Amino acid sequence: MIDLLQQASLEVLGRHPYASNQVFIVACHGETTVRAIYKPVAGERPLWDFPRGELARREVASYALSEQLGLGLVPATVWREDGPFGPGSLQIWIEDASLSDVDIVQQPQAGWCAVLDAQLEDGSDVTVVHRDLPELRALALFDAVLNNGDRKAGHMLRDAQGTLWAVDHGVTFHTDPKLRTVLWGFRGDRVDVALLDRLSALDTRLPELRRALDDDELEALQQRVDGLRRSGIYPDPPEQWPAIPWPIY
Repeated sequence: MIDLLQQASLEVLGRHPYASNQVFIVACHGETTVRAIYKPVAGERPLWDFPRGELARREVASYALSEQLGLGLVPATVWREDGPFGPGSLQIWIEDASLSDVDIVQQPQAGWCAVLDAQLEDGSDVTVVHRDLPELRALALFDAVLNNGDRKAGHMLRDAQGTLWAVDHGVTFHTDPKLRTVLWGFRGDRVDVALLDRLSALDTRLPELRRALDDDELEALQQRVDGLRRSGIYPDPPEQWPAIPWPIY
């Protein structure tokens, strides 16, 4: 799939209707034809706390890191210099089967983890919850490594086979703590040893990391991994800023 994404001719099918930046759905024509998400640098909306024109690179770096750690959470993603609207990332399209791992309920049930309690406009009490599944625990750890600033429920997709895929990793790898996620239900839990051991595979010399991140960001990445390996605990939400992205979907 990587070879196809790197070599295919690209046909723009339309703009993604729910993206905050200019994101396009494209057809990748090669030995076969597949759909992909194309995020050109030219379509990025500048952020005050991230380098200009670097978000698409972080998409590629996130995929490379997921593969290096053997997690397989991020759909195949490559960098294309020759995109229809200039350089950008290209990620295989995941057809979402709309099997949500996050819900808002009045009473949490077994197999679900509470994230936070809230109150609706009509005064009724509800709780934001997510499923307690091994792949979500792996994703929560991955987000802590990435320092992911935007893990919404809608950024977790399930394909027709039920496989979990994580997308939208532009606001990652910051040197300052930025973790915002709907997966806080694991906070304070011990990380499975086999999962924690995967972090030993981190190699910051990976070319995709070097092209996307500066030396300070690479050092911060290594420090996060070292800290997680020492503690063996899922982190707690920060108190200095909102810990949950809004909207959560």
